[in-house]
Amino acid sequence: MYLIYMIGASVVGTRIDEADLEQLVSAFYARVRADTELGPVFNDAIDDWPGHLAKLTDFWSSVMLGSRQYKGQPVPAHMKHRVRITPVLFDRWLDLWNRTTGELLEAGAASALQAKAARIAESLQLAMFFRLERKPDGCSLGRTTDETA
Repeated sequence: MYLIYMIGASVVGTRIDEADLEQLVSAFYARVRADTELGPVFNDAIDDWPGHLAKLTDFWSSVMLGSRQYKGQPVPAHMKHRVRITPVLFDRWLDLWNRTTGELLEAGAASALQAKAARIAESLQLAMFFRLERKPDGCSLGRTTDETA
């Protein structure tokens, strides 16, 4: 299957398949598990690594290839661990993701996966750390939980 992804005004077409995603997910989460900051959070949260890796491969297949294999709900899954997940950890996760995709994939595929991961991380962070507060005049005022703590 060819992955077509818009980057700015140009279209980059590059080949990526299930095997590429499976290899990427396996390599990436091996690095996550060994990471001094990410490892403890992930290792405490996940009891069945082979099952979780299969689910994550399905997720990326659904997101990047349109396979519709993933049947989970990322926001509630991450909310369960909200007390241990911080915006800084998202940055660390993304940095490790960017390095891993850059090392294992063609440039076009790596860029597409990096851009998608950045948008997903932003969405998860908004769901986890952003809340609307009402000002006395009834208008909404968005704040992160860090600002209101």
